[in-house]
Amino acid sequence: MKMGCRRTDCLSKPLAGLFARLGATVGSYPFCFFVVPVLISLALSGGFIFLKDREDNDLERQFTPSKGPSKAARAFVMENFPYNDSMFSEDRLYSKGSFASLIAAARNGYNVLEGPVYEDITKLHRRILNITVANGTLGFQDLCARVNDECFSNVILEVIGSSESRITYPVHTHRSGPVFLGSVLGGVGVDEEGSVRSAQAVKLFYYLGNQESTAEVLDLWLRGFKALLSDTFNYKHIEVSTTLSTHLLTIDSHTVDGFPLFLITYAIAIVFSVISCLRTDNVRNKVWVAVFGVLSAALAIVSSFGLLLYIGVPFVITVANSPFLILGIGLNNMFILVSDWQHTHVKDPVPKRMAHTYKEAVMSITITALTDVVKFSIGVKSDFPSVQSFCLYTATSIMFCYIYTITFFGAFLALNGRREEGNRHWLTCMTVPSDTDDNGLMYNVCCVGGAYDTNTEAEKKHPVSNFFKDYYGPFLIKPWVKGAVILLYVAYLMTSIYGCFQIEQGFDLQDLAADNSHVTRFTRKDRQYFSDYGPSVMVIVSESVPYWNDDARHHLQACMTEFTRLKFVHRDIYTSWLDSYLDYGHQRALDLSDKEGFLDNLSPFFDLHPLFKQDVNLTGNAIYASRFFIQTHDIANASMELAMFSELRSVADICRVASLLVYHQDFIFYDQYEVVVTSTIKNVGVIAAVMLFVSLLLIPNPLGSLWVTCSIGSVTAGVTGFKALWDVSLDSISMIIFTICIGFTVDFSAHITYAFFSSKKSSPDDKAVEALTNLGYPILQGTSSIILAVTVLAISEFNTFRTFFKLFFLVMTFGMVHGLVFIPVILTWFTCSSEKEEERKQEISVVTKI
Repeated sequence: MKMGCRRTDCLSKPLAGLFARLGATVGSYPFCFFVVPVLISLALSGGFIFLKDREDNDLERQFTPSKGPSKAARAFVMENFPYNDSMFSEDRLYSKGSFASLIAAARNGYNVLEGPVYEDITKLHRRILNITVANGTLGFQDLCARVNDECFSNVILEVIGSSESRITYPVHTHRSGPVFLGSVLGGVGVDEEGSVRSAQAVKLFYYLGNQESTAEVLDLWLRGFKALLSDTFNYKHIEVSTTLSTHLLTIDSHTVDGFPLFLITYAIAIVFSVISCLRTDNVRNKVWVAVFGVLSAALAIVSSFGLLLYIGVPFVITVANSPFLILGIGLNNMFILVSDWQHTHVKDPVPKRMAHTYKEAVMSITITALTDVVKFSIGVKSDFPSVQSFCLYTATSIMFCYIYTITFFGAFLALNGRREEGNRHWLTCMTVPSDTDDNGLMYNVCCVGGAYDTNTEAEKKHPVSNFFKDYYGPFLIKPWVKGAVILLYVAYLMTSIYGCFQIEQGFDLQDLAADNSHVTRFTRKDRQYFSDYGPSVMVIVSESVPYWNDDARHHLQACMTEFTRLKFVHRDIYTSWLDSYLDYGHQRALDLSDKEGFLDNLSPFFDLHPLFKQDVNLTGNAIYASRFFIQTHDIANASMELAMFSELRSVADICRVASLLVYHQDFIFYDQYEVVVTSTIKNVGVIAAVMLFVSLLLIPNPLGSLWVTCSIGSVTAGVTGFKALWDVSLDSISMIIFTICIGFTVDFSAHITYAFFSSKKSSPDDKAVEALTNLGYPILQGTSSIILAVTVLAISEFNTFRTFFKLFFLVMTFGMVHGLVFIPVILTWFTCSSEKEEERKQEISVVTKI
């Protein structure tokens, strides 16, 4: 004898009873449940007065791993190589520091080496040097970073303006010393001898020091720089792009268009929801229900954000995506509740109808809300502070959204039910006749309502619901259609897997700024003209090495040679205090092969080359650490940055003579590449595990729980693959948005699966048709309204919002296709028979034997 499937929903029945009692209570006292959430929202909305104080968009703090290896390397550098403020060196900075920079690109094919272009550049340079702050008492000469008591200057202007007839590239000898021009002269054309024929751009830096200056004064000067370059003045021969210190970059570039987009999105959601809930029946019309469903989501956002702002949780730019997610959840909840309300008997009292509605709908809503809250709560432990803030705001918003759905929105549904019970008009609330008469067509259209299906005693189904019942459902369960759906799924999965292998990692600061911001313009010009040479990277020997020993020194130099063999490292541009020291000793016939001679002669060498003193941690009679510099080149995009970063780390790891570290200020941001993939996989794994556990407790069949969990992996693969084909790279921002969106994969599959296994029908095909009849239209409503609403994000000036649109569109589309196509077919094929069907088969068998 076959056995029916074992049920694992140990909480389903008691919770359904609890929700039924809650629905009856809401239906009996709707005013209390309606007013209290409004009062709570008003009280918590006061937290928004702290919004400006809670904003924290520091790029390094928020968008890099808290415990990244490059931060540990920087800590080592800071401890072992104290920075000398009087000997400024750009390559030796721990971080970007306070600076302003500009790129002056020649217009119309001019050459920056030519007189007219050079004159425009020097004229702009003089204007910048004349910027003053503190009532005109402090200028650049007072605030600049210094070298030997002089401001760190833009040597490139001296090189171009000098009478020297020949400029060599990328290294030029100026004032009897080498000057690296690769990072300041762009779009260079050279002749056969390596002399510069032409150049299209010049990059100038204005570094500020910290001596006797407050951060406020430095920021004022930087803002003055930005104001000067934002003026409407134009130079005939040059086009100028600028950037500032990272912390000012975030402040100025993140005055986002999020709030207007938020308002437009909610307006679109309200309009679409109202249209989708319109009925020709003037009593059964759900116009105001749709409006208050959207309002319920808005109140949840106000309450949650206000609460967290009250208690001091940082507000990061990524949190601006959360309202769009909560809108989607709120609309899904609303459509499901409305759908179940329409299945109740219209002649029953409102409390009884609410009890039935809550018993059927709130269980499905609870499954998705619970998994989302748990998922985002776990995300609070992320390595990225920006992800932590986002997950905390979102988890809190989902909790409020769930609570307000079953209180505020449920209360309004009950109030609307009282209006329907009294057969009152949806707009005027006046009692209207339920039967048409001879008062004319317009009167019947505008002033008659209250009709219902006399067979089911429920509201007449929406035409789209009838479409799912009479056409779509029966069509989907045809054997040949099921086969076609499986083939379609295989094609979808293969395309998704192919796309997964095409995905790229990359992070650009311009992704956090507006398209027309100074940051974006500067980054584009930098990529265009200065991609030939990348950062100068520190190679740090992080332990004591006997540098005077020939074998140890040769092994160390062999390790350094391995770096220069990498394709992203220039072979000939290399800064080494050790090589310079050995040349110094050779020229003076010094014996540097023993410890005493090696250490004793370092002091006069450092007097001659003071910058090298910052590269050696000489304490007592031991060198505890030292550093060298290698020059990277040919790094045109973020993918190449990642490749360079990985190769440098690999070479450092294989060196056996000493423990090596590689560091540059930008590596703090590159650390995310090692974390983002594992974090994304971990997040998806957590979602799947939580979904499986929760659904086992609440869905009336373990096989259904398995298919819901599998759908998460299926949609994840689809979104990952197709986002790669849609030019969305994998970084910390897309990881956050991806995690947001994947939460939606639970909703559609969970709703359909729960309805399927809760159906009283006997055969799997009938169960699928009934589930599609009841939930097909709500799922279609939710998907269409959200996709239409977030489409406005596609025109945003910010890549963050455009990425959100792309991923949200993919998730909603694939989630809907899984819920309405793939899952129903799979459930009909891979579901064991119900106990009722088994009993019926047994009865037939007994009758046949008799």
